Amino acid sequence: MAIESIEQLERLSGVKGITDLHRESVDQITIPSSRGPSYPPLRRVDEVFDCWFESGSMPYAQLHYPFDNKERFEANFPADFIAEGLDQTRGWFYTLMVISTCLFDKPPFQNLIVNGLVLASDGKKMSKRLKNYPPPDDILKKYGADALRLYLISSPVVRAEPLRFKEEDVLGMIKRVFLPWINAFRFFQQGVARLEMEKGSVFTPSPERARASTNVMDVWIQASLQGMIKFVHDEMAAYRLYTVTPRLLRFIEELTNWCVERAGTSTVLLPLFSCAL
Repeated sequence: MAIESIEQLERLSGVKGITDLHRESVDQITIPSSRGPSYPPLRRVDEVFDCWFESGSMPYAQLHYPFDNKERFEANFPADFIAEGLDQTRGWFYTLMVISTCLFDKPPFQNLIVNGLVLASDGKKMSKRLKNYPPPDDILKKYGADALRLYLISSPVVRAEPLRFKEEDVLGMIKRVFLPWINAFRFFQQGVARLEMEKGSVFTPSPERARASTNVMDVWIQASLQGMIKFVHDEMAAYRLYTVTPRLLRFIEELTNWCVERAGTSTVLLPLFSCAL
Protein backbone atom coordinates (compact mmCIF):
# COMPACT_ATOMS: atom_id res chain seq x y z
CA MET A 1 0.00 0.00 0.00
CA ALA A 2 1.23 3.47 -0.88
CA ILE A 3 -0.08 6.26 1.33
CA GLU A 4 -1.04 9.33 -0.69
CA SER A 5 -1.44 11.99 2.01
CA ILE A 6 -1.31 12.80 5.72
CA GLU A 7 -5.10 12.73 5.76
CA GLN A 8 -5.15 9.15 4.44
CA LEU A 9 -2.49 8.06 6.92
CA GLU A 10 -4.46 9.54 9.84
CA ARG A 11 -7.68 7.93 8.64
CA LEU A 12 -6.21 4.45 8.16
CA SER A 13 -4.05 4.45 11.29
CA GLY A 14 -6.37 6.31 13.64
CA VAL A 15 -3.46 8.56 14.66
CA LYS A 16 -4.34 12.27 14.59
CA GLY A 17 -2.20 15.38 14.41
CA ILE A 18 0.56 14.00 12.16
CA THR A 19 2.80 16.85 11.03
CA ASP A 20 6.16 15.20 10.31
CA LEU A 21 6.57 12.43 7.74
CA HIS A 22 10.25 11.74 8.36
CA ARG A 23 11.15 8.16 9.23
CA GLU A 24 11.76 8.73 12.91
CA SER A 25 8.27 10.25 13.28
CA VAL A 26 6.23 7.62 11.40
CA ASP A 27 8.00 4.34 12.18
CA GLN A 28 5.82 3.78 15.25
CA ILE A 29 2.60 4.33 13.30
CA THR A 30 0.80 1.15 12.19
CA ILE A 31 -2.27 0.49 10.06
CA PRO A 32 -4.61 -2.45 10.82
CA SER A 33 -4.58 -5.03 8.04
CA SER A 34 -7.65 -5.04 5.84
CA ARG A 35 -7.49 -8.83 5.93
CA GLY A 36 -8.51 -8.94 9.59
CA PRO A 37 -7.16 -8.61 13.14
CA SER A 38 -5.36 -11.96 12.96
CA TYR A 39 -2.96 -10.48 10.40
CA PRO A 40 -0.01 -8.32 11.46
CA PRO A 41 -0.51 -4.55 11.10
CA LEU A 42 1.05 -2.65 8.23
CA ARG A 43 4.25 -0.71 8.92
CA ARG A 44 6.60 1.44 6.93
CA VAL A 45 8.87 -0.76 4.85
CA ASP A 46 12.61 -0.39 5.29
CA GLU A 47 13.15 0.01 1.57
CA VAL A 48 12.99 3.56 0.25
CA PHE A 49 12.97 5.10 -3.19
CA ASP A 50 16.27 6.00 -4.75
CA CYS A 51 17.15 9.64 -4.04
CA TRP A 52 16.78 10.37 -7.76
CA PHE A 53 13.05 9.83 -7.37
CA GLU A 54 12.94 13.09 -5.42
CA SER A 55 14.97 14.90 -8.10
CA GLY A 56 12.70 13.51 -10.79
CA SER A 57 9.68 14.86 -8.90
CA MET A 58 11.17 18.35 -8.83
CA PRO A 59 8.86 20.06 -11.37
CA TYR A 60 5.76 19.39 -9.27
CA ALA A 61 7.16 18.78 -5.78
CA GLN A 62 8.88 22.15 -5.54
CA LEU A 63 5.50 23.84 -6.02
CA HIS A 64 3.56 21.37 -3.83
CA TYR A 65 1.42 20.54 -6.85
CA PRO A 66 -1.47 19.58 -7.05
CA PHE A 67 -2.28 20.87 -3.55
CA ASP A 68 -0.94 24.37 -4.25
CA ASN A 69 0.12 26.54 -7.21
CA LYS A 70 -1.97 24.60 -9.71
CA GLU A 71 -2.26 27.45 -12.24
CA ARG A 72 1.41 28.39 -11.91
CA PHE A 73 2.53 24.80 -12.51
CA GLU A 74 0.27 24.16 -15.48
CA ALA A 75 1.31 27.45 -17.10
CA ASN A 76 4.99 26.46 -17.01
CA PHE A 77 4.92 22.71 -17.63
CA PRO A 78 6.66 21.23 -19.49
CA ALA A 79 9.81 23.31 -19.08
CA ASP A 80 11.37 24.96 -22.14
CA PHE A 81 14.65 23.19 -21.43
CA ILE A 82 16.81 21.56 -18.79
CA ALA A 83 20.61 21.37 -18.76
CA GLU A 84 22.96 18.93 -17.09
CA GLY A 85 25.96 16.72 -17.70
CA LEU A 86 26.03 13.47 -19.63
CA ASP A 87 26.36 11.54 -16.37
CA GLN A 88 22.73 12.43 -15.58
CA THR A 89 21.41 10.26 -18.42
CA ARG A 90 20.62 7.43 -16.00
CA GLY A 91 19.89 9.75 -13.08
CA TRP A 92 17.95 12.97 -13.31
CA PHE A 93 17.02 12.75 -17.02
CA TYR A 94 15.67 9.23 -16.62
CA THR A 95 13.62 9.80 -13.46
CA LEU A 96 12.20 13.08 -14.77
CA MET A 97 10.97 11.29 -17.86
CA VAL A 98 9.61 8.21 -16.08
CA ILE A 99 7.66 10.08 -13.40
CA SER A 100 6.29 12.69 -15.80
CA THR A 101 5.21 10.04 -18.28
CA CYS A 102 3.50 8.10 -15.49
CA LEU A 103 1.66 11.15 -14.12
CA PHE A 104 0.99 13.26 -17.21
CA ASP A 105 1.73 11.01 -20.19
CA LYS A 106 4.21 13.54 -21.60
CA PRO A 107 7.85 14.55 -21.05
CA PRO A 108 8.63 17.24 -18.45
CA PHE A 109 10.85 19.27 -20.80
CA GLN A 110 10.77 20.32 -24.44
CA ASN A 111 14.53 20.57 -24.99
CA LEU A 112 17.54 18.99 -23.37
CA ILE A 113 21.01 20.53 -23.24
CA VAL A 114 23.70 18.01 -22.35
CA ASN A 115 27.34 18.80 -21.73
CA GLY A 116 30.18 16.31 -21.78
CA LEU A 117 32.62 15.71 -18.96
CA VAL A 118 35.77 17.78 -18.45
CA LEU A 119 38.70 15.43 -17.80
CA ALA A 120 42.29 16.01 -16.81
CA SER A 121 44.86 16.34 -19.59
CA ASP A 122 45.80 12.68 -19.13
CA GLY A 123 42.24 11.60 -19.84
CA LYS A 124 41.53 10.61 -16.25
CA LYS A 125 38.83 12.06 -14.02
CA MET A 126 39.93 15.24 -12.30
CA SER A 127 40.91 14.34 -8.76
CA LYS A 128 41.85 16.41 -5.72
CA ARG A 129 43.91 13.48 -4.53
CA LEU A 130 45.90 13.18 -7.75
CA LYS A 131 46.03 16.95 -8.32
CA ASN A 132 45.97 16.28 -12.04
CA TYR A 133 44.50 19.63 -13.02
CA PRO A 134 45.54 23.29 -12.65
CA PRO A 135 43.72 25.23 -9.90
CA PRO A 136 40.75 27.11 -11.43
CA ASP A 137 41.68 30.32 -9.63
CA ASP A 138 45.12 30.24 -11.25
CA ILE A 139 43.60 29.82 -14.70
CA LEU A 140 41.28 32.77 -14.15
CA LYS A 141 44.08 34.99 -12.88
CA LYS A 142 46.47 34.10 -15.71
CA TYR A 143 44.09 34.11 -18.68
CA GLY A 144 40.80 35.67 -17.56
CA ALA A 145 37.27 34.34 -17.38
CA ASP A 146 36.44 35.15 -21.02
CA ALA A 147 39.29 33.06 -22.40
CA LEU A 148 38.33 30.11 -20.21
CA ARG A 149 34.66 30.48 -21.10
CA LEU A 150 35.31 30.65 -24.83
CA TYR A 151 37.66 27.66 -24.62
CA LEU A 152 34.97 25.55 -22.95
CA ILE A 153 32.03 26.55 -25.13
CA SER A 154 34.02 25.96 -28.31
CA SER A 155 35.17 22.53 -27.14
CA PRO A 156 33.59 19.05 -27.61
CA VAL A 157 31.90 19.50 -24.21
CA VAL A 158 28.98 21.37 -25.83
CA ARG A 159 28.36 18.32 -28.03
CA ALA A 160 28.14 16.05 -24.97
CA GLU A 161 31.63 14.69 -25.67
CA PRO A 162 34.52 14.53 -23.19
CA LEU A 163 37.21 17.21 -23.08
CA ARG A 164 40.79 16.76 -21.95
CA PHE A 165 41.46 20.09 -20.29
CA LYS A 166 44.79 21.62 -21.31
CA GLU A 167 46.00 24.94 -19.95
CA GLU A 168 47.97 25.66 -23.11
CA ASP A 169 44.73 25.53 -25.12
CA VAL A 170 43.27 28.35 -23.01
CA LEU A 171 46.36 30.40 -23.85
CA GLY A 172 45.92 29.41 -27.48
CA MET A 173 42.41 30.87 -27.45
CA ILE A 174 43.84 34.23 -26.38
CA LYS A 175 46.46 34.17 -29.14
CA ARG A 176 44.10 32.93 -31.85
CA VAL A 177 40.96 34.94 -31.05
CA PHE A 178 41.24 37.66 -28.43
CA LEU A 179 44.51 39.31 -29.46
CA PRO A 180 43.54 39.66 -33.14
CA TRP A 181 40.14 40.99 -32.08
CA ILE A 182 41.64 43.57 -29.72
CA ASN A 183 44.30 44.55 -32.27
CA ALA A 184 41.61 45.12 -34.91
CA PHE A 185 39.80 47.46 -32.57
CA ARG A 186 43.02 49.30 -31.73
CA PHE A 187 43.74 49.63 -35.44
CA PHE A 188 40.39 51.30 -35.93
CA GLN A 189 40.92 53.61 -32.94
CA GLN A 190 44.22 54.72 -34.45
CA GLY A 191 42.48 55.39 -37.76
CA VAL A 192 39.80 57.48 -36.06
CA ALA A 193 42.41 59.49 -34.18
CA ARG A 194 44.31 60.17 -37.41
CA LEU A 195 41.10 61.16 -39.22
CA GLU A 196 40.08 63.56 -36.44
CA MET A 197 43.52 65.15 -36.49
CA GLU A 198 43.42 65.67 -40.25
CA LYS A 199 39.86 67.06 -40.37
CA GLY A 200 39.89 68.88 -37.05
CA SER A 201 36.52 67.46 -35.99
CA VAL A 202 35.23 64.70 -33.74
CA PHE A 203 34.34 61.48 -35.50
CA THR A 204 30.72 60.44 -34.90
CA PRO A 205 29.76 56.88 -35.82
CA SER A 206 26.79 56.66 -38.16
CA PRO A 207 25.11 53.29 -38.77
CA GLU A 208 23.04 54.93 -41.51
CA ARG A 209 26.16 56.08 -43.38
CA ALA A 210 27.71 52.67 -42.90
CA ARG A 211 24.68 50.93 -44.38
CA ALA A 212 24.68 53.35 -47.30
CA SER A 213 28.33 52.66 -48.13
CA THR A 214 29.04 51.13 -51.51
CA ASN A 215 32.56 50.07 -50.55
CA VAL A 216 32.73 46.38 -51.30
CA MET A 217 34.42 45.54 -47.99
CA ASP A 218 31.84 47.53 -46.03
CA VAL A 219 28.99 45.73 -47.77
CA TRP A 220 30.62 42.36 -47.29
CA ILE A 221 31.40 42.71 -43.56
CA GLN A 222 27.93 44.07 -42.84
CA ALA A 223 26.37 41.14 -44.66
CA SER A 224 28.60 38.79 -42.69
CA LEU A 225 27.58 40.42 -39.41
CA GLN A 226 23.86 40.31 -40.15
CA GLY A 227 24.15 36.74 -41.35
CA MET A 228 25.86 35.79 -38.11
CA ILE A 229 23.21 37.54 -35.99
CA LYS A 230 20.39 35.70 -37.77
CA PHE A 231 22.25 32.41 -37.52
CA VAL A 232 22.81 32.81 -33.77
CA HIS A 233 19.15 33.68 -33.15
CA ASP A 234 17.94 30.71 -35.18
CA GLU A 235 20.33 28.24 -33.63
CA MET A 236 19.71 29.43 -30.07
CA ALA A 237 15.95 29.19 -30.62
CA ALA A 238 16.45 25.59 -31.75
CA TYR A 239 18.80 24.88 -28.80
CA ARG A 240 21.65 23.93 -31.15
CA LEU A 241 24.17 25.72 -28.97
CA TYR A 242 27.12 23.75 -30.32
CA THR A 243 26.87 25.53 -33.69
CA VAL A 244 26.96 29.10 -32.36
CA THR A 245 30.56 29.54 -31.23
CA PRO A 246 32.16 28.18 -34.45
CA ARG A 247 30.09 30.71 -36.40
CA LEU A 248 31.16 33.53 -34.08
CA LEU A 249 34.83 32.54 -34.40
CA ARG A 250 34.49 32.47 -38.17
CA PHE A 251 33.13 36.01 -38.13
CA ILE A 252 36.01 37.22 -35.96
CA GLU A 253 38.41 35.63 -38.43
CA GLU A 254 36.68 37.41 -41.32
CA LEU A 255 36.80 40.71 -39.45
CA THR A 256 40.41 40.60 -38.28
CA ASN A 257 42.08 38.86 -41.22
CA TRP A 258 39.99 39.90 -44.21
CA CYS A 259 38.16 43.13 -43.51
CA VAL A 260 40.92 44.96 -41.64
CA GLU A 261 43.80 43.77 -43.80
CA ARG A 262 42.10 44.47 -47.12
CA ALA A 263 39.97 47.52 -46.41
CA GLY A 264 42.00 49.53 -43.91
CA THR A 265 39.84 51.81 -41.74
CA SER A 266 36.48 50.91 -43.20
CA THR A 267 33.57 53.27 -42.49
CA VAL A 268 31.60 50.36 -41.05
CA LEU A 269 34.06 49.30 -38.36
CA LEU A 270 32.89 51.48 -35.44
CA PRO A 271 29.18 50.56 -35.58
CA LEU A 272 30.32 47.02 -36.23
CA PHE A 273 32.42 46.96 -33.07
CA SER A 274 29.56 48.51 -31.13
CA CYS A 275 27.49 45.46 -32.02
CA ALA A 276 30.21 42.84 -31.74
CA LEU A 277 31.96 44.00 -28.57
